[in-house]
Amino acid sequence: MINDSELILNADGSIYHLNLLPEDLAETVITVGDPERVAKVSKYFDHIEVKKGKREFITHTGYVGSKRLSVVSTGIGTDNIDIVLNELDALVNIDLQRRLVKTELTALEIIRIGTSGAVQQNIEMGTILASAYGVGMDALMHYYEKPDDAAERNIQHALIQYLPQLGLKPYVARASQPLLERIAFDLPQGMTLTAPGFYAPQGRCVRSSNVIPDFIPLVSGFRCSDLRFTNLEMETAGIYAMARMFGHQAISINAILASRVAGKFSADPESIVDKAIRLVLERI
Repeated sequence: MINDSELILNADGSIYHLNLLPEDLAETVITVGDPERVAKVSKYFDHIEVKKGKREFITHTGYVGSKRLSVVSTGIGTDNIDIVLNELDALVNIDLQRRLVKTELTALEIIRIGTSGAVQQNIEMGTILASAYGVGMDALMHYYEKPDDAAERNIQHALIQYLPQLGLKPYVARASQPLLERIAFDLPQGMTLTAPGFYAPQGRCVRSSNVIPDFIPLVSGFRCSDLRFTNLEMETAGIYAMARMFGHQAISINAILASRVAGKFSADPESIVDKAIRLVLERI
């Protein structure tokens, strides 16, 4: 039995942070960082049956045609992904009343729709890009064990050698191949670097002194076999790694709003995000 301090429930039996009951969640889950983006997804639902929220975690569950979907806001960063992925998994794989792991486990489909900045010259603003791999530069997966394959280990070792000045061990996780084939079959695909912050950890310098002042050129120049970094953001690697650990399927679809190489940001970011939302909903 899982004790009360390990799995915290609200007074109504809902999971602590997400404020959801098991019946509130669909087995296909879209995650977005911004709580305000939840309604920008669910406005395309044919019917909404659940609207719940707590803190930055907002959930709408409903239908597109006969397909039941949930869209959940995670907030920014892999520290929030730790909360969201654990609680999504608990909702489908833990008997919350008995506090026991279920005999039959459910594999969720988790589709991130997020914003991102490109680190390659040939990736234009407005591109919708799928992450074939996520590489985490944060510490989240230092606390968990997950299976690694040879390709993931090769990327990890190559990056440690390439950026020894960071003094940290990145983690690497791949996307779900079935979701790549279904949702991203005609999209550009690449390797996404997940940073633990928005400014210096992504090579930005406003009034700071950065340890790696040439971070963007270094990141764009990294190669491992035929793989290269295509974009920077703050959640993908955490989603991929934790989904892999729990046995869920995950894919990250990135709306490219900035060119970090050219130093430019889109004049119409909302239309790019909406394009990504509509593409995912058409293919989900």
